[in-house]
Amino acid sequence: MDKLLEIKDLQVTFKTYAATVQAVRGVNLTVNKRETLAIVGESGSGKSVTSKAIMGLIPNPPGKITGGEILFEGTDLTKLSERKMQKYRGNEISMIFQDPMTSLNPTMTIGKQIAEGLRKHQGLSKSEARKRAVQLLDLVGIPNPQVRVKQYPHEFSGGMRQRVVIAIALACNPKLLIADEPTTALDVTIQAQILDLMKDLQAKMDTAIILITHDLGVVANMAHRVAVMYGGKIVETGTVDEIFYRPKHPYTWGLLSSMPKLHTRQSELLAIPGTPPDLANPPKGCPFAARCPHAMKVCTEFMPDYSDVSDTQQVACWLQDERAPKVEPPETIGVGGRTR
Repeated sequence: MDKLLEIKDLQVTFKTYAATVQAVRGVNLTVNKRETLAIVGESGSGKSVTSKAIMGLIPNPPGKITGGEILFEGTDLTKLSERKMQKYRGNEISMIFQDPMTSLNPTMTIGKQIAEGLRKHQGLSKSEARKRAVQLLDLVGIPNPQVRVKQYPHEFSGGMRQRVVIAIALACNPKLLIADEPTTALDVTIQAQILDLMKDLQAKMDTAIILITHDLGVVANMAHRVAVMYGGKIVETGTVDEIFYRPKHPYTWGLLSSMPKLHTRQSELLAIPGTPPDLANPPKGCPFAARCPHAMKVCTEFMPDYSDVSDTQQVACWLQDERAPKVEPPETIGVGGRTR
């Protein structure tokens, strides 16, 4: 498949009064044209920081990209000036943020906010941009768009505001859309509508999507490939089927085991014991070693290299070493109404 985005050894740090936090520590990712890549992991694992680095939105100070490359169609975005980056941001690459209310300007009508990017990047006149704004509202399923385009964000429900945010993100037909937990603040019915909308728009516009989420059910419904992130690193990548049915990393096992299962009489939700590592003083070895029930001495001393499980699945875990003991995934992994 054609590569649209390639991230090589990305490193992002934040300087605080107490210490330097290594939020992203050598991330490698690829996104192909017209595919959906999901990035999953606990809060603080580096998912949103990675996405903001792609957009050139790391606040400096205190944040800084200290190493690596972000290649978008061969152009290293980390080397671009802010002025040149603005030609990509909102035009070639767009982002849907987590909270639609804070993403929209309460003092501007919806139509003006959609038209802003169209006028800047595509040079449309005021009337042309307004006409296109009405078309976009209709595209994302907002009824009576000719009237709604004149209204303000507070006149829309949460689900409708999220549709507006999607319309703004899609206004310039971006090649890459980054969705940072786009349905977290929505109820389950509206969430399903937003996800269906994103899938329909991707099919119509051939847009690649990076989906950042905690919800593995959303991943199963939306993604082609999955990257599991922990402690500022990617610990496992693979297709949806590989990650859900043939996972290899103990952290991935823990995430899947924590999913509630409606088909069993499970008295309580399973959780991964312990807490994520302190990235102001990150561990020398595998970031999951302190919480892993299968950790060995080598896990705490050295970070494992990536092992190729298949052409599409890679994992960074010492259990893949031929000298390691054979460990089977737990029986608590259940997907799609079935258990292992």
